[in-house]
Amino acid sequence: MTEADPLRLLAVHAHPDDESSKGAATMAKYVAEGVRVLVATCTGGERGSVLNPALDRPEVWERLPEIRRDEMARAREILGVEQEFLGFVDSGLPEGDPLPPLPEGCFALVPTEEAAAPLVELIRRFRPHVITTYDERGGYPHPDHIKTHEVSVHAFDAAGDPDRYPGLGQPWQPLKLYYHMSFSLPRLQALHGAILASGAESPYTEWLESWDPERDMSHRVTTKVPCAEYFAVRDAALIAHATQIDPTGRWFACPLEVQQRVWPTEDYELARSVVDSAVPEDDLFTGVRSEVGVR
Repeated sequence: MTEADPLRLLAVHAHPDDESSKGAATMAKYVAEGVRVLVATCTGGERGSVLNPALDRPEVWERLPEIRRDEMARAREILGVEQEFLGFVDSGLPEGDPLPPLPEGCFALVPTEEAAAPLVELIRRFRPHVITTYDERGGYPHPDHIKTHEVSVHAFDAAGDPDRYPGLGQPWQPLKLYYHMSFSLPRLQALHGAILASGAESPYTEWLESWDPERDMSHRVTTKVPCAEYFAVRDAALIAHATQIDPTGRWFACPLEVQQRVWPTEDYELARSVVDSAVPEDDLFTGVRSEVGVR
């Protein structure tokens, strides 16, 4: 790989902190290998909650949008990635039965053709070879995650078409599109079993008891990226989002060395590819390196 022609990865996420909880170790690994990595953050997380009890204070809530941008800046520096906000407004996570309507003007209500325009422009400017995003469920049913999926797929198809979105830069066709698949039942079971085998109490017992097998998408995994040595970087980036993560909570309950030994990969589904790439894979750039002449 030459400095003049690096591989490029674009990770599309809904809110600040999503990039650190999904695919962060993969990004840190590729950055260390000389890949240019850019995170596109669709919203500013303005309607998010304060999920760290230590910061659940009125003065934090009053400045939450500003604080979340500052947290994003710290996480970006830890991961070594580039990052841009696409400028949409957080939709919030509606609760209740029936669910209340989404707020007017929020990201989830923007028509997909319109919402994809900033991402198409970014793709044509950054020219990524690979894009990562969420599956059709959004990973979990947050309206902004589902919209992020829709926008990412739309932009992947549109960015290379000279007849679509004229005026938003020269067409560029990304070569591969992946969905995050790291939160799977086999992974949780493996971590749970390893903790119990050590004689400790597993924080995942209740979670597994209530797990709906229909939610598990592990059969769709095509690509496992070995990145255990970057799990500590991932965790540091996530902790930088201090309003969004409790450092004493379940997220960090499994010892790092157990995670590295038992499940040393971050997992993906190859959703689209315009290059030859036999699965299973261990590299998001399988088939890309030879296509673009990068070694």
